[in-house]
Amino acid sequence: MQKAITVNYQSDKKNNVDELNQLLQEGWKVVSQSPVGLVPMVSSLVILEKN
Repeated sequence: MQKAITVNYQSDKKNNVDELNQLLQEGWKVVSQSPVGLVPMVSSLVILEKN
C-alpha cells in the first residue's frame, strides 16, 4: 500500500512535520521525496509505503 502526503514547513510553529513523524511511527517508510515548494514555505511531496 502506498500513500502520498505533502509536507509543508514555514517555521517551527507552522508545519505539518508531526503528521509525517506519526506515519513513520506507524510503520510507514519513505520511498521517495521531491521538493515542490517555494519561499517562504518549503513543501515536499513524500511517497510512503507500508506492507
